[in-house]
Amino acid sequence: MARPVRIANFSGAMGDRFSAFEEAVQGDPVDVVIGDSMAEITMSMVVAGFHENREARRGFFSEFFLRQLRPQLPAVAAKGIKVVTNAGIYHPAGLAEAIRAEVAALGLSLKVAYVTGDDLTDTAKDLIADGQLNHLETGAPLEIDDLLAVNAYLGGWGIKTALDEGADIVITGRVADASLVTGPAAWWHGWQRGDLDRIAGATAAAHIIECGPQATGGNFAGFTGLADNTLPGFPIAEVADDGSFVITKRAGDGGAVTVDTVTAQLMYEIQGPRYLNPDVTWHTDSITLAQDGPDRVRVTGARGSAASETTKVGVNFQRGYRGATWLFPTGLDVDAKIDVLKAQAERARQDHPVDELHFFVCGQPVPDPKDQWQATVAVQVTAAAPDRATVSGFLNQFCSYGLGSIPGFYIDMTQMYSMGGQPRIDYWPGLVRQADLHHRVHLSDGRVLDIAPPPDTVVFTGQPATPASPAAAFGPTSTVPFGQIVYARTGDKGANANLGVWAPDEAAWPWLAGFLTADRLRELLGCPEAVEIERYEQPNLHGISFVLRGYFPPSGSANLALDQIGKSLGEFLRARHVDVPTALLH
Repeated sequence: MARPVRIANFSGAMGDRFSAFEEAVQGDPVDVVIGDSMAEITMSMVVAGFHENREARRGFFSEFFLRQLRPQLPAVAAKGIKVVTNAGIYHPAGLAEAIRAEVAALGLSLKVAYVTGDDLTDTAKDLIADGQLNHLETGAPLEIDDLLAVNAYLGGWGIKTALDEGADIVITGRVADASLVTGPAAWWHGWQRGDLDRIAGATAAAHIIECGPQATGGNFAGFTGLADNTLPGFPIAEVADDGSFVITKRAGDGGAVTVDTVTAQLMYEIQGPRYLNPDVTWHTDSITLAQDGPDRVRVTGARGSAASETTKVGVNFQRGYRGATWLFPTGLDVDAKIDVLKAQAERARQDHPVDELHFFVCGQPVPDPKDQWQATVAVQVTAAAPDRATVSGFLNQFCSYGLGSIPGFYIDMTQMYSMGGQPRIDYWPGLVRQADLHHRVHLSDGRVLDIAPPPDTVVFTGQPATPASPAAAFGPTSTVPFGQIVYARTGDKGANANLGVWAPDEAAWPWLAGFLTADRLRELLGCPEAVEIERYEQPNLHGISFVLRGYFPPSGSANLALDQIGKSLGEFLRARHVDVPTALLH
C-alpha cells in the first residue's frame, strides 16, 4: 500500500495570497499542490469585464497564477511536485501554452497537460432545445438568450488520466471543486471508478482544503482562542489509500488545525447529507473527526454512493446594471436624517426610474461620542436598472441634492468617479447529463484522450430528510449571546445561503439540536417568509446545516445587498441573545 499522498492547497479563489504558491512549493515536503481560482462570484466579476467584448472571454486565463508559478518552476521540477489548478478559467489551452513556453525558456522537462469539455457556451442553445440546463433546484427551463458564459463542473478523472500519462502540471477550466483533490488522490493510489468510499473520502478532504486558510483558522468563529490568528497558513491533506485522511498545515505557519477549524469548513456550503460530485455522492453524515496531535485532525469513515447522472452547470448572463454610493449621517437625529435621504432618493427615482433601490444602514451612534466616527452611521444606497444611463442618472442626481440635504451631508469621495453603473451579472445553476459532455485531456505530446463519464450513475431525487431532535428540559437558563455556546460559518451557492451551526462542546449538542429549529432560526435572523429554510442535522459534527433558499435574490453574484453573499450571517446569528441552560455555560 502506498503511503498517503500529501496535497497542499495554495489558493481558495483567484487573487488569494500571492505568496501561497511559493510557500507550498518551498515549505514542508508535499507531493501535489492544488489551487482553486473559480469561485462563483469571482467568475461573475471576471465575466462582467467581457460584457462588451464577448470574444475576449475565450482568451482569458489567470495571469496571476502564471506570475506565481514562473519563479517556482525550477523547484517544482527539482522536487517532483505535481501542480493541479483550474486557473485555466476560460482558456486552459492558452495557460498551458504559456507555461510550456516558460518551461522551455528555463530548459526544464516538465510536461504540461490541460483539460477541456467544460465550456458549453457555444452549444448552450442546442442543450436547451434538448431539455437541458434546467435549474438544478426548481427544474425551470433556462429562457435567457444572451448568455455570457456556460460552464459544466467536470469530475476529477481527467486530472487523474493526465497524471497517469506523466503530466507534471495539469491545467483545467471549470471542474468541481473536489476534482482538484480526487484526481490526484485517485492517480496516486490507483483507484478505480467503483472505489466510491475512497473517492468520497478524497471529496471530503477536498471540501476542507479547497478554501485555503478557512481550514486553519481563517473565517473562524473561535479565532480569539487561537495563539496566532494574524495570517493562518494554507492546509495540507494527507489522503490514505482507504480514503481516510489527516488535515494539517506547514510547521511554523500561523493559525491552527483543530477539530473545530476543520468542522467549520465541513459545515460550509454543503447542501445537506448528500454532497453531489461528478464522480461520487459523498454522505456527509458518515465521517468522524479526531484530534491526531498538534495541528493534525484525522477524518475517517467516509461513505460514498453512485454519482448523479447529471452535473452542475454555471450559467452567467447580464441582468442590467448596478451602482452604489455611501453616505454618512452623523450625530443627532440620525433616523430622521435617513428618512430625508430616502425621500430624496425617491425624488431622484421619479426622473431616473431604477427597478431596485435599497438603503443599507450600518450601526448606530454611541451616546456622548468621543470622536466624530463614534457619532457616524454608514449608509449604502444601491440601485439597479436595465440600462447604465438610468443607474448613473439616478445616483448622480441623488448626490446632487447634497447642498440641500441633511446637515453634515457627505459621501465617499473615492466613489465619485464610479457611479456610472457596472454590469450586473447573474448566475444560473443548471444541469447537464454527464454522458453529453466531451471531457478530454490534451497531453504535451499532442495526444487527446476522451474521458468517459462514470459507468454507474443514479437519478438524484433530493436530500434525505433528517428528523428534528425533540426539545428537552435542561433546567434553569441564562440569557446570553448565542455565540457563547455555538460556532457558525456561512457560505453561498447560487441564490442560497448555507449556514452551518455547531456546538464545540459535545455536551451542548442535545440542547442545540432541540433548540435551533427552522422556525427559531427564521425568528432570530428576521428571515422573510419568501425564503425557504431547509434543516439537516449532522450529529457526527454536533451541528445543523441550514439551506436558506432564495436568500440572495436573484443570485449571489447579482444580489444588491451590502453583504452580497452573506459572509457575516453566522456572526449575526451568534450575536443574538438566547436562553441557554445555565449548566452548559462555562
